[in-house]
Amino acid sequence: MPVPSNILTQVQTYNKSNLALLQNMHCFVATANKMYQNFQNLPANLGATVTFDAPPRFTTVNSLVASFEAAEQRINSLTVDQEVSTSYAFTAQNFIFNVEDYMEKFGRSAIAEIGAKIEEHVSSKILNHTYRFYGDGTSSINSYQQLATALAYFRTYGAVANVEAEAYLPDIAVPTIIGSGLSQFVIDRNEDIAMSWELGKFSNCKWYQTNRLPVHISGNIGNAAAAADRTLTVVSTNDPTGANITQIVCTTTDTTDANAIFENDLGAFVDGVSNRTNVRYLTWIGHSYSSAPCQIRITASAASSGGNVTINIFPGLSSVPGKNQNINTNIVAGMKIILQPSHRRGLITAGKPLYLAMPQLPQQVPYPTSNEIDPATGCSMRLTYGSVFGQNTMGNIHDAIYGATLVDEYAMAMLFPL
Repeated sequence: MPVPSNILTQVQTYNKSNLALLQNMHCFVATANKMYQNFQNLPANLGATVTFDAPPRFTTVNSLVASFEAAEQRINSLTVDQEVSTSYAFTAQNFIFNVEDYMEKFGRSAIAEIGAKIEEHVSSKILNHTYRFYGDGTSSINSYQQLATALAYFRTYGAVANVEAEAYLPDIAVPTIIGSGLSQFVIDRNEDIAMSWELGKFSNCKWYQTNRLPVHISGNIGNAAAAADRTLTVVSTNDPTGANITQIVCTTTDTTDANAIFENDLGAFVDGVSNRTNVRYLTWIGHSYSSAPCQIRITASAASSGGNVTINIFPGLSSVPGKNQNINTNIVAGMKIILQPSHRRGLITAGKPLYLAMPQLPQQVPYPTSNEIDPATGCSMRLTYGSVFGQNTMGNIHDAIYGATLVDEYAMAMLFPL
């Protein structure tokens, strides 16, 4: 392994400046649920899996006569499928005369780079694990009233009782929201936000700001200028009975287009369509008619052809009574779905549904290896160092393996303009 062309400075000619790293805002890694029974403390390899359960679902009948239904354990899996490393090497002369006393700074910078990669992956789970959303991706979300409205829509579907929600906003949106709050006559809260210029806690939700929210680029239908061109009209579904609709055939004004719809595009059923019932989600528990609009995530890219396009959707929609019923009416021809334009996607969660696993890596025999585990967060990282025999090369490798997931029904996206 040849040593790269390092850019080093003789030790006599520089002073340690103590300049801080230009860190990103790693709120996702910091707040993700990383605590599993011993998983983070045990050596593991790429592909290791940990499972966790979700509450079972049932229905209730208005009778003392039992109506037995199958009990189903709902299990989610989190697979450690990501790997990341940062490495650097020196000659013996480099090490002795230039960097022996500088290794801590090299290590800190390497770990910061790894942290940025992990944060990017964790935040990307917002794109393929949210289907409900607030905002249209065009109009700004810039006031406390809008934040309160977003929380109301999040909670009307089903709220985690007595648990503080967590929300993640783009850092550049926060000053305008705070400015809107300072114009309101709320003395104590305004004193807090004026002193810190941070949102902090509001409406039993902790608000985080980050510069690492993922961007979703929508297909051409979602990015059409006119609302009519962003609207699909339902022709048929894969299940006319309405028991489990996962695919919908629609017409579109975008007649033939290979880039009509992209994976993870978001859509919402349109209200006020003539002779069609407005589609609403039922509450997650109790299956009662709610104020939550029926919104969906498209799970695969799709081309339009001859004015038709077929979309695969999540979640599956069911109007048939039972534990999986989630909408108030069947999806029928003539209903309309409007797609959302490209946007930056924020997040609201409750109940710690964003999971991150970072188990230990095994020892790199015969090289000296150190595994550091943070017991408070469950994060684990490995450092391996050693020499290449006879090559005058001393190398250091910082690496980690990890995986992340987000439980869809406990999350809602917030769409911010690009």
